[in-house]
This record gives sequence, C-alpha cells and structure tokens, in this order.
Amino acid sequence: MPLLPRRWRLPYVALLVVVGLLQSVSALQSYRQGGGERPWEPFLWEFSSIAVIAWLALAVHALMGRLGGRPWLRQLAAHAVALPLFSLAHVGGMFGLRLLVYGLTGVDYQPGELSTLLVYEGGKDAVTYFSFCLISRGIWMARAADVRARELDRARRELAEARLARLADQVQPHFLFNTLNLISSVMYEDVAAADRLLCQLADLLRQTLAAQQRVEHTLGEELALVQPFLALMQARFGRERLDVRIEADAAARACRLPALLLLAPVENAVKHDVARHRGRVTVSVVATRDGERLQLRVSNHGDTPVPEAPPDPDGGLGLRNLRERLEARYGGAAQVRFGPDGAGMSLEVALPCAC
Repeated sequence: MPLLPRRWRLPYVALLVVVGLLQSVSALQSYRQGGGERPWEPFLWEFSSIAVIAWLALAVHALMGRLGGRPWLRQLAAHAVALPLFSLAHVGGMFGLRLLVYGLTGVDYQPGELSTLLVYEGGKDAVTYFSFCLISRGIWMARAADVRARELDRARRELAEARLARLADQVQPHFLFNTLNLISSVMYEDVAAADRLLCQLADLLRQTLAAQQRVEHTLGEELALVQPFLALMQARFGRERLDVRIEADAAARACRLPALLLLAPVENAVKHDVARHRGRVTVSVVATRDGERLQLRVSNHGDTPVPEAPPDPDGGLGLRNLRERLEARYGGAAQVRFGPDGAGMSLEVALPCAC
C-alpha cells in the first residue's frame, strides 16, 4: 500500500502550499520591517523548507510504519539515528535550494556559520520530527483499526453465511422425511398414486436443491416451489380435505428472501393441521408489500379440530429454523408471530424488502 494514496496527493500538496503561503506572508512582514528590498526572498525561504519537509514527512511516516510493534529499545535506537539524519537532510536540502535560486538570480546569499545553522535548525527540526512521529503513529493506528474492523466485518459475514447455509441444509432433510412419511401411507392403498406422488416429489426436490444453491431468491421463485408442494399434498389428501390459496401481488413477488424460507412453515401447516382436523382444511399464503417491508402470512383453518392433538406452541422444528435464519440474515429487522387464529394457526413474518 503506497504511503500517500493517489486520492490524498492533491490535498497533501494543497495543504503544503497553504502552510507555505501563511508562513511566507508572516515572514514578509518581518522582512519589510527589517528593510528588505526583494519581497520574493521570504517566499523562497519558507517554500524551500516546506518542499524538503514534504518528502521528509513521508520518510518519517514510512519509518513509523516499520517500527510499529517493535520493542521500545529498538524504536528509541532507530529514532536516535533518524533524528540527526532528518535534521541534516532538512538543512542540506533547504539551503541547497536557496543557494540554487540565488545563484540563478545573481543575488549574493550568506546563510551564516554552519555550526550556528545546525544548532538553530536542529532545535526546530527536533520539534518537527517528533510532531511528525506522533501524527504518523495516530495515522498508522487508525489504519490498523480500520483493517481490523474490515476483517472483523468480513469474518462476521462469513460466519453469518455459514450459519445460513447450515440452517438451509436443515430444511431439505426435514421436508423430505416428512413428505416421504406422508407418501408412505398411500403405498398400500393406491400404488399408482404413490408412484405418481414420488415422481412429483423427485421433481420438487430437484427444484429445491437448485434453489438451495442460490441461498437467496425472489418471493416469486419461492412461491414457485410452494405451489407444486401444495399440489402434491392435495394429491395426497384430496382436494375435498385440503384447500389451497396463494395471494401475492407483483410488488411482493419481486422482493428477495432466503431460499426455502416458506417451504417448512407451509409443510407444517399441511402435515400437522390436516391431521388435527376431521373436515376440510384451508391453507393460505398471502404476501403484500408495505413500503420497504414484505409482509408474509401463512395460515390454516379447519372445520372441526381434534382436541387430542394440540398444536406445538413453538411451531415445531421448521419454524424454529425459520426464526434462526431470519435472525442470522436480518437481525432485529425481521419479526415473526405465530399463534392460534380462530379454528387454526397463523404465522406472520415481516422482513425488509430487497429487490
């Protein structure tokens, strides 16, 4: 990573120019009061120093990056060597530029005794050097904190994706076992019907496997899996016992959600509630979009409930899985409500709509 990224180069140069102008204007006032006759001289003095300092500041920043995490004694030894070099480079570069310009203009320039210059400039350079060290340390610490934050965020995303994948993997075996149990009861009554149901189940499993690989898809694609499943269950129980209703407008169908999110709740509604009612059961799936929220409702209503088979107040494994998947994907932005609804049960899910 470059010490000075491209996007910071122009602001860095602009900052140096502004600092140089401010110092030059201030020096110009003293210069005029002292009887100076060449107004460009204070600008040369200040900008010659700024030009050299601009490169030395980057060198100090690089040094601080290399010293990060090193033992304190090694850092002190490095600074003990770097500080004199910093001052010598500053003095040499600064007066070298001045002598060059004065030579080109034909103006005589006497900078003074070298020992006096080194002592005078060395004190200022020490303050400048350690100021750069403190600023640089803060920049390196901020950069390290930013890197750690991005790595932590990436680790959290990967953990969430792994958790979502694990939860999604639980859906298909749970759905498969329950569906095979339902179909097995038909085999001794109607072999042809059982064979037909198994073929339909195989097609449905191929579709669910493809959906599972995508992790996320639209509600329309989710309903394209729910509809054949409900058709399969109607063939199993008969249309006189199982009535199916699916309502979703175009805006709701465009919303994205985790793949196979509704399959387990719909399957539970069919499996448990057809068994809990002697008469006709209506399973409905309704989806609406309210602004940036997707509202889902899976409900079932039967004619005559069987009191000996009370519903699971938690909604069973399928709904526990649904809650965990929504928590992993949306956090507190998704809400789930499940409970009695007249002669049946109702599941309501509200989550952000991302298209």
